[in-house]
Amino acid sequence: MFQALKESKNFLNLTLANPQHLEETCSFSLGDHTRVEVWDTGVILFEPNVPQGKDIVLSCAVHGNETAPIELCNELVTSLLQQKLIAKQRVLFLFGNPAAIINGTRFIDENLNRLFNGAHSAGDGLVNPERIRAKKLELYVDRFFSGQTGDRHRIHYDLHTAIRGSKHEKFAIYPYRPGRKYSGEQIMFLEACGIDTVLFHHEPTTTFSYFSSLNYQADAFTIELGKVLPMGQNDMTRFIALKEMLNRLIADQPLELSQLDTQKVNLYQVCRAINKRFDDFEFTFANDVENFTAFPEGYILAKEGGEEIKVEHKLEAIVFPNANVPVGQRTVLCLKPASTENIDSLN
Repeated sequence: MFQALKESKNFLNLTLANPQHLEETCSFSLGDHTRVEVWDTGVILFEPNVPQGKDIVLSCAVHGNETAPIELCNELVTSLLQQKLIAKQRVLFLFGNPAAIINGTRFIDENLNRLFNGAHSAGDGLVNPERIRAKKLELYVDRFFSGQTGDRHRIHYDLHTAIRGSKHEKFAIYPYRPGRKYSGEQIMFLEACGIDTVLFHHEPTTTFSYFSSLNYQADAFTIELGKVLPMGQNDMTRFIALKEMLNRLIADQPLELSQLDTQKVNLYQVCRAINKRFDDFEFTFANDVENFTAFPEGYILAKEGGEEIKVEHKLEAIVFPNANVPVGQRTVLCLKPASTENIDSLN
């Protein structure tokens, strides 16, 4: 099995051949420069013999039908295995939900990206594969970040694609960071990747990126890279800038970032999340309305339980509208323009 990986250099094939769990793990060396360890299905570590100062997690397929990030991460893994790209930073790749990749669906039983920060064990506990996987992914991130000493820069980019189209094709969600400023350097790294829009979240969540941000003080982001498409139908030329910047990051090459420039980026503050309270919840706008569509104050966004939910600010843009979620889960995020006062332009 692992010999096939060494020969094919295709980690995705190994992952999909063993979607639930690997009964055995393996490790091997690339030349005299990198140690490779496969910890589980969809979990592979590249450990330079002389690592520089960053520990990087790149995760994809937390939703199995979001295929562009899967293809991108597999290309990076293949380049590392072929030694066309030499890792100078520690990097851990996580293919989140292999069973859902095979199924071509967002998830099998439950949304994996609502199960972190211990949510996997709440309620009925570890009752389905997504809950079991979420707990394992937390343990792998802990193993990766906690095994190092010294002042290291921790980064986690959780790569996704969105269900619907967007006025800003590529955007990132910066998790809630109470007591910590946002990194202007990271915002400009994203801009260099072709991701020109950042949302600052306003509260704790159960997402994968918030898990890394909260528990390991990582610069962590949920990154949306366009619209969901079937495997093999993604135009990978749309991710050239992102792939180039990730190559530079992993290889410890100069990033050549601009200083923070709010003319180059769109910054939004999440002002509220609207959760579903009744089964009759419905939006008033069409199903094909794009992410970041803005509505004026007083506009009726949705109705449920005989009540109207209205826009509260002068203008509010919306992202991730989805009425077909269980009662209690988020149906949409509402946004307003963000202030820059909590951004550290030097770091």
